[in-house]
Amino acid sequence: MRPRLSTFCGLALLAIGAAQAEPANYALDADHTYATFAIDHNGASVNRARFDEVAGSVRFDPVARAGALDLYVQVASVYSGSRGFDEHLLSPDLFDAAKFPTMRFVSEQLVFDGERLVEVPGQLTLLGRTQPVTLKARQFRCYPNARAKTEACGGDFEAVIDRTQWGMNYLVDKGMPKTVRITATIEAFRQ
Repeated sequence: MRPRLSTFCGLALLAIGAAQAEPANYALDADHTYATFAIDHNGASVNRARFDEVAGSVRFDPVARAGALDLYVQVASVYSGSRGFDEHLLSPDLFDAAKFPTMRFVSEQLVFDGERLVEVPGQLTLLGRTQPVTLKARQFRCYPNARAKTEACGGDFEAVIDRTQWGMNYLVDKGMPKTVRITATIEAFRQ
């Protein structure tokens, strides 16, 4: 009896391991997924804000080291800690949220160096324009998540962009920087 039980347990573990190695879809965890930006403010400080409403899909194949990302950011979910600044961010001067309520980042490629994810090249749509952006992976890891009772994969990604490529030119002629650091913190559960 014991040899059969141990054989069954061994096969079950192999089956679970094989299932984890197959390509899979992942659902974003809203509690651990958001986007931020930071821009210099007159050389005196850095203005930062966070977008809390991010939706989309993630596909990941750990064996092939391949995957895809499709993220939607609701512009109206911006929060800087200052009501006045938030209102200005939503205005036509900057994000023009009434006309362009959503930003989108789409990637069909994950770039690995050995087993380490290093970047996610894709396309960012902002203010109705789409331009290439490569998110650098600051960290990335998959692990068994006890709360969700499945595998979770997550990471922090960042890029520095020139906002004028999307037509966000507010105060550039007065010396306000064009460069903006954007980050995406993403966690997703295997489905």
